[in-house]
Amino acid sequence: MVDYLIVGLGLAGISFCEVLERHDKSFYVIADGSQTSSLVAGGLYNPVTLKRFKPVWNAREQLDFGIPFYKDLEKKLNVQLEYKVPILRRFVSVEEQNSWFEASDRPLLQPFLSTSIQPNTNPKINAPLGYGEVLHTGRVATKVLLAAYSAYLLRNTSLIPETFDYGSLKMVDGPVEYRSVKARNIVFAEGYGLKKNPSFKYLPLNGTKGELLTIKAPDLKESRIIKSSVFIIPLGDDLYRVGATYSRKDKSNLPTEEARLELLEKLNSFLECDYKVVDQVAGVRPTVSDRRPLVGRHPIYGNRYVLNGLGSRGVMIGPWAANLLFNNIENGIALPEELDIARFTKKYFNR
Repeated sequence: MVDYLIVGLGLAGISFCEVLERHDKSFYVIADGSQTSSLVAGGLYNPVTLKRFKPVWNAREQLDFGIPFYKDLEKKLNVQLEYKVPILRRFVSVEEQNSWFEASDRPLLQPFLSTSIQPNTNPKINAPLGYGEVLHTGRVATKVLLAAYSAYLLRNTSLIPETFDYGSLKMVDGPVEYRSVKARNIVFAEGYGLKKNPSFKYLPLNGTKGELLTIKAPDLKESRIIKSSVFIIPLGDDLYRVGATYSRKDKSNLPTEEARLELLEKLNSFLECDYKVVDQVAGVRPTVSDRRPLVGRHPIYGNRYVLNGLGSRGVMIGPWAANLLFNNIENGIALPEELDIARFTKKYFNR
């Protein structure tokens, strides 16, 4: 008997595992690596929506919990995960500059938007109107995190690397029974794989496919994250991540030529140096119709929970939401209404 069985090991699953370990709870994880959105994510944490200069929902709380969370993981896993990197928003018009300054006067955005225009000093980037700098930003190396954490769980015999079989989950009162495992609770953190989950498939998880390129650009010499029509994220060794696309129709994890051409067209509109595409990856983000996570208890099965729907901001939301779910289960602290799956219950259950 363990305290928890967790299904899925992306950012949501890892976050919940860590919260459990902090509270000395026992658990097993079942994951097969079929969901790749965390693996291929850009890994940015950014408190501002840069298309319209709006604050990200609960950004301050998420950052205050998440940054120390990743720092503790670095010590535990003995790898570097968090990189503090400024994000520069490239201006394409004077009107955008004016909108930036207007946004920087708003109380929720004042801590995050610099009020000085940063001149462009990189001759390989076309940015004659300069940049606006977003503060308190950076990157988490999600691929490194997933690999290191999976290895950690395997060493501790806590990871069962297989595909979860819903038919083997017994519908009984009391503890969860799954094959040879018994647990007090089960938490599904499957990403877009939740669509196949009989218990939670009623939830409006849409899924948005994202594709990213990795380029090698020896002449670019840029250490900051540049946001224009696409992000350019420095990875070191003259490598840069470029992305991302958003497709609601294609739900596969396969890279496409269409997305490659879209990203290159946008990149070429402001990058003025030679480069080589060295990789292309794709994954389906677990997105929700109201753009809020899916967290909480099943309306009928009391010991079944979900931690999902982190969308494109899993680095920021994951640790914070995992902690909220733990306190809900163990301490009876109510979840914020915005993320509690109870907001969808009435439509599907007469409860």
